[in-house]
Amino acid sequence: MFDNLQIGNGILDLACGKGRNGLFLVSRNVPVLFADNNEAHLFSIPSKLELAGVSAKKSACWLIDFEAEVSAGRNPLMGKSFDAIIVFNYLHRPLFPFIREAIRPGGLVIYETFNVDQKNFGRPSNPDFLLGHDELTQTFAGWEFIRSFEGEVSNPQRAISRLIARKQAKK
Repeated sequence: MFDNLQIGNGILDLACGKGRNGLFLVSRNVPVLFADNNEAHLFSIPSKLELAGVSAKKSACWLIDFEAEVSAGRNPLMGKSFDAIIVFNYLHRPLFPFIREAIRPGGLVIYETFNVDQKNFGRPSNPDFLLGHDELTQTFAGWEFIRSFEGEVSNPQRAISRLIARKQAKK
């Protein structure tokens, strides 16, 4: 399962953690590449698929440290193409250009994480892990914004930025 990195018309669940979001998509018959640097979390995903009665053929797992790859001067997404990349509760700004590049024309980015107002509610409070106001819309300028949100949400109370945007199709 860790060898199939050729998923091209599927979803990359970047920094997937335990895979909650990608597991939902796989259960809807969408191919997902689960990517994270936590080996234990990744190794738990196939058994979760099995318990849910979902075919593991629609998914693959990729053990990767995105931050180390970027720090070493490498594009961890080089040569990969996705219908969508989803990112939740993770921020490493140097990945933004690689994410933009790896989404095929007409594909989507779905990004949600904490923003600077999160400091009012607790962790995280480090600015390296908090989006600035309008940072996602600026990062994906030129894309079609399908939905965006910045503000507070409850249960639990937190401050987030969320963006669903489509990369312009080639003409």
